[in-house]
Parts: sequence; C-alpha cells; structure tokens
Amino acid sequence: MAFEPLLRRLRRDYLLQALLLLTLVLAGVDPRSPRDYLHWLDPRTLAGLCGLLILTQGVRESGHVQRFALQLVRRLRGVRALAFALVLLAAGLATVLTNDVALFLLVPLTLAIDRIARIPRQRLVIFEALAVNAGSTFSPIGNPQNLLLWQHSHLTFFGYVAALAPTGAVLLVVLLITCGFAFPASPLQIQDSALALPPRNTYLFSGSVVLLGAMVAALQWGFAIPAALILIVVGLALFRRVLADVDWLLLVTFAAMFVGLGHLAALPAVQSHVGTLAWHDPRVTYTGGIVLSQIISNVPAAVALQHYAPNITLLAAAVNVGGSGLLIGSLANLIALRLDGSRGIGWRFHAWSVPYLVVTAVLVALVVLR
Repeated sequence: MAFEPLLRRLRRDYLLQALLLLTLVLAGVDPRSPRDYLHWLDPRTLAGLCGLLILTQGVRESGHVQRFALQLVRRLRGVRALAFALVLLAAGLATVLTNDVALFLLVPLTLAIDRIARIPRQRLVIFEALAVNAGSTFSPIGNPQNLLLWQHSHLTFFGYVAALAPTGAVLLVVLLITCGFAFPASPLQIQDSALALPPRNTYLFSGSVVLLGAMVAALQWGFAIPAALILIVVGLALFRRVLADVDWLLLVTFAAMFVGLGHLAALPAVQSHVGTLAWHDPRVTYTGGIVLSQIISNVPAAVALQHYAPNITLLAAAVNVGGSGLLIGSLANLIALRLDGSRGIGWRFHAWSVPYLVVTAVLVALVVLR
C-alpha cells in the first residue's frame, strides 16, 4: 500500500509521536476554541515552510547541488577545511536567507558531498545547525525570533545588528574553535566511482532558485500563504515529481510543534508562574530566555516573554543563545536533523550542542550582563 512507507517512518519518528501526544493531552485537559488552535498553528509560518520544502527539493533534484559538491571537494582536499567552509557558508547564508533557508540548501549539499567522499556527515550537519543559529543572530531577519523582537524593539535595522553583534560573535567564534578540534586534518577520500558528473536540469534549478527568492520576499512581506498556494499549483502543473518527493512528515512535525508548544505556553499555570518572575532583573531575562527556549523552543519563548521583559535586545540575545542545547531549542535543529534522516544523529547532536550551550551561555553573559 502507498501509506505503508509513511506509517513506517511515523513509527520511527519519536519526536513527532511525542508532539502529537502532547497536543492531544493538552486538548483533553485544557479545551480551547478553534481560533486558539489556528493562532498556534501559525498558518503563515507553516505556509512559508511548505514553500521552502518544495523549492529546496527542486534545487536538490536539479543535479546542480551534486555538481557544486563535486567542485567543492576537488578544491578542498581536507576534512577540516571542508568543515570550516561549510560552517562559515552556513553562518553567512543565515544572515541573509534566514537560518531555515540556509539549512534547506546546505544539508542537501552535505549529503551530496557524502556520496562523493567519505566525510563525518552527521557531525557536519550538526555543526551546520549550530552555525545557522549563530549566523542568524547577527541579522534582524536571520530568524523568526529576531524579526519579531526587532519590530517590538523599535530599533533601526543597524541598531539591532549592533546590539546583537557581540552575542553572534561569541556564538560563531566558539563554534569555529570547536570545529578545529572536532574535525581531523586528514585528506578527503574521494570515491572514484562518484566522480562522474550527474545529469542536471537547468530549467528546474533556475525556476526553483527564482521562486525561492520570491518565497523569501513573500515571507518578509507577509504573503506566505498565497505564495505557497501558487507554488503548489505550479508544482502540480510542471514538477509533480518534486512534490511527491517532499518530506511532508516534516511539515506535519512543524504543525504539531506549533500547536502543542503554543498550547503549553498558553496554559494558565505556565503564564502565572512566568508573570511572577522579576523580569526587570537582566539576569532573570537572560536566564529565563535560555531556559524557556529549552522547553518550548526559542521562537515561542520570544513570543511569550516579549510582554514581560523590558530589555528586548537582552531577551533576543538569550533566545538566540537558547537555540542550541536541546534539540527543541530551535526549529533549525529539527530541520537539520530531519533533512539528514540518519539513525542516532539526535544523541550525537546533544553531545555537541549541550556543552556548546553551557560555554556560550557563560561567555555571552560576561558580555551582555556587564
């Protein structure tokens, strides 16, 4: 049956199972109106993610990503050099294209490189996830929480950049130093059988890239829903195979996360406890933003705390730092690990990200809490 592969994946997807269970339990113990569920679902963000999934799948299937991967491997013969290149590329793209879009482009590239040369793929994907969180900190449009808090702060674009630059610098420098220890300087072992250039579809690649730029603009200007609908119609007419290969379960995971964690944050018991804290104290704002990000993810944490914390840029620093640590800290983490799709990557992610959170949280505190 056509649904059997989908059901097998669902049985192995423990995160999605947990999110669905959380959503159902909260719906039973704290019933809400359909309007509340629609608000938590965040149709605009979900539509934007849908569009990004479709378009990055189109870029991947065009064959150009694999060709670029081959060129990159030929130029960078060492594993450590490749790791530095991918980490810096991830951080740079995240400042312009947002952290999610950067991962949608880079993780498929990494998977393509893995088919050409023997690389520590899981570790590279983990570092790319940490890199996009670090790079997006520098930009008001680098991630959803920055866009939200920037608008709430009433700072200019460059004023917000200046306020968050010290945090971003700490996150990126620590990651680059860690990268130097995490990856060996050994040469890449290129597989001769993989050196043949794959076929490419320039029409699909060009169309996907152009539409990707349009989708980012639609997200920026609030037209994500109509843009996603148009994209689906175009896909049904011109590239049905791309639509068929999209990871739709990932979109379901996002929907379950938005609803489940949004409902959790809206519980009266949660809100009453949050409201009693001394948010005028910078230490409470900083610590609270990081801790809450580990529980409900940094975007919902920013949404919940913006009404309590008077220091918006300090809150922004906290939720950006909180993007590392536990997998749930940032949607980018989930995207990276789902795009990789290999067993055991979740545990390996935490082996790197939790110590990284501890170190960066302390160092950023020394900078922003002076």
